[in-house]
Amino acid sequence: MSKTKRPQYSRVLLKLSGEVLGGETGNGISAEAVRSMAGQICEVRELGVQVVVVIGGGNIFRGLTGSERGIERATGDYMGMLATIINSLALQDALEKLGAPTRVQSAIAMSQIAEPFIRRRAVRHLEKGRVVIFGGGTGNPYFSTDTAAALRANEIGAEVVLKATKVDGIYDSDPKKNPKAVRYERITYIEALQRRLKVMDSTAFSLCMDNKMPIIVFDFFKPHNMKRVVMGEKVGTLVTG
Repeated sequence: MSKTKRPQYSRVLLKLSGEVLGGETGNGISAEAVRSMAGQICEVRELGVQVVVVIGGGNIFRGLTGSERGIERATGDYMGMLATIINSLALQDALEKLGAPTRVQSAIAMSQIAEPFIRRRAVRHLEKGRVVIFGGGTGNPYFSTDTAAALRANEIGAEVVLKATKVDGIYDSDPKKNPKAVRYERITYIEALQRRLKVMDSTAFSLCMDNKMPIIVFDFFKPHNMKRVVMGEKVGTLVTG
């Protein structure tokens, strides 16, 4: 009797940028893009894998862009954090329509629409089969949602950070500009830092490196790709020690 292949990971953190919720344009919220993401997450959840999601807010508002336009940096960052809550609620709605019980936890208190971030409660939700979405970044200005993803992954004991992008991994140069760009199957944290490959910002990256948290950068727009990653297939680029 052939053994059914088991997922390679039992608890994963999926990092989504706000732009991916915006679909083709990267702005606003595309119902189709959100449905497609929710479908991929449900597919992985049905394998028995516990899924945590951290979402950016760049499709609605980006703190850095705001500060370039004259908004005070900390204020701009708080506005960006609120944008991540909007995205979190949109994804929660799509997941629950597909039958996946979901909880949103916010790093900024807003008790009417989201639970506060409580590590033990988040872990309990996961153990009960719920998808947990962390909104509001870290709750602090000057930190990106990449940093929030690295922080939460370590806090809740995820085995890997899955960084969802529109490209199929990390390249030595921009594949859109350079047709001869080479994709890495595997790269070390140090190599990625030395070559200035934009995997995550340096704070997030250092957190992953210091705590030996592997990162897989993969194309989230290819159907079933998240499932393939979780099952241990060589998809995207693995960043490790």
